[in-house]
Amino acid sequence: MFTGLILELGEITSINRKSGGAALSLKSNEIASAAKLGDSIAVNGVCLTVVKSGRKELSFDLSDETLQSTNIGSLNKGDAVNLEPSLSPDSKIGGHFVTGHVDTVGNIRSRVQSGDMLKFEIEAPTKVTDFLVEKGSVAVDGISLTVVDILKDSFTLVIIPHTAKLTTLGFKDAGDSVNIEVDILGKYVAKFLQRRENKDSRFMKTLMEGGFINE
Repeated sequence: MFTGLILELGEITSINRKSGGAALSLKSNEIASAAKLGDSIAVNGVCLTVVKSGRKELSFDLSDETLQSTNIGSLNKGDAVNLEPSLSPDSKIGGHFVTGHVDTVGNIRSRVQSGDMLKFEIEAPTKVTDFLVEKGSVAVDGISLTVVDILKDSFTLVIIPHTAKLTTLGFKDAGDSVNIEVDILGKYVAKFLQRRENKDSRFMKTLMEGGFINE
């Protein structure tokens, strides 16, 4: 579990394809120095398991599913990535709960500078936008952000200078891909309501079949 508060930018040193997936290595200063074998690290919002760590390097094994369902598969040597270690008992909760399980890969439709702020419009399918609410939370490349507008097939975000400076969004532009994870609380609420609706429908059907009520 993560919070969506990026601790540092890492740099890809290698990504080597192999049968069933790939091996990924990256440079890291602060996180690598404290990481241990088996730790969970969010890389661009994707929860990955450390298989090797050094003083300034982290290595991970990637499955084909991860490569196909996230933007990790499009990374190249030298690319920057957002890094966040998993929560510990003494961690501060400053963003929102992020699982590191990406729902979809979206594309940046536009990037507009407005004073010191950056406004992004990000294309996303209905299966994602249906879970978004204005002023609600969403993780984009692992960054905890606030939804501004929800459009037919996209949503907008406003990025403050601090976020632009310390994350990959500072140099991403229209056409670039981003990992999107909706707030898990919204998923639970939607599932509960769906179950309730199905249960009520069955109950009403039973009453009608028994002649207690009319259609």
